Amino acid sequence: MGRPYAVKGRKKKRRLDEVAASDAAPPDEEAEDLPPPEEAGGEDKGEEDGAAAGEDEEEHAAVEGLPVVPRPVDGKRRPGAIFMLERACLEVGKVGKTMQILNSDDHANYLRKQNRNPADYRPDIIHQALLAIFDSPLTKAGRLQAVYVRTEKGVLFEIKPYVRMPRTFKRFCGLMSQLLQKLSITAVGKREKLLNVVKNPVTRYLPVGARKVGLSFSAEKSVNLFDYVAKSSDDEPLVFVVGAMAHGKIDKEYTDDYIQICNYPLSAACCLNRICSALEQKWNIQ
Repeated sequence: MGRPYAVKGRKKKRRLDEVAASDAAPPDEEAEDLPPPEEAGGEDKGEEDGAAAGEDEEEHAAVEGLPVVPRPVDGKRRPGAIFMLERACLEVGKVGKTMQILNSDDHANYLRKQNRNPADYRPDIIHQALLAIFDSPLTKAGRLQAVYVRTEKGVLFEIKPYVRMPRTFKRFCGLMSQLLQKLSITAVGKREKLLNVVKNPVTRYLPVGARKVGLSFSAEKSVNLFDYVAKSSDDEPLVFVVGAMAHGKIDKEYTDDYIQICNYPLSAACCLNRICSALEQKWNIQ
């Protein structure tokens, strides 16, 4: 005798009765929330997220404030030097969703689309020039009074002599981008402005009676820089005007002297190294 089968439709009816019974349950009873299931490799992912957040915080902190170097305090007033860097290639552009300092290596295609010559965008020149100044024994001896930089767009900003400049080019560009947008950079944990955008012209910030010396390969007057600096008076502050661009020459309208120090074209960093060496020899800075 075969196995009797149930009548079709009974199981479906039973399911409908269960659903109706669940709908008729009192509203006070609520389902208990269960914790979400843990993803596989959650610990590794958390470590990666923490490392990425740490890198972002480190880069953000490097841009938010600048460290300062110890200042020599001996109570004596000594003569110092002032540097004016002209025509620096520092221009901010919106690349994607971020504002960046444009340079010929990373933004060549972007610049060509804007009908611009990528060879003119060289922020690395001003970076090397500033490192040449701030790494010199002249600065470490406390003989640097101020540094002024004017961009190709005519933006003038001042850099305090006790700033520790970023060593890497990427952090330097981040610092310059923040400066040109916020107009000032403060010290770490302080309100003191280490970099500050100021109004033109630069002559309003120079000491009274300062001698402004422009340097260019195209100058007609050729001098021996060490003899030129040695003959200068300490009562007359020296302001050296050097170009920080890839091509061209500086504006000599506000300079008192326009000289050539080498028979060959020099980079801005090499020219500033020579100036610092001449001043160190004059003031006996070892």
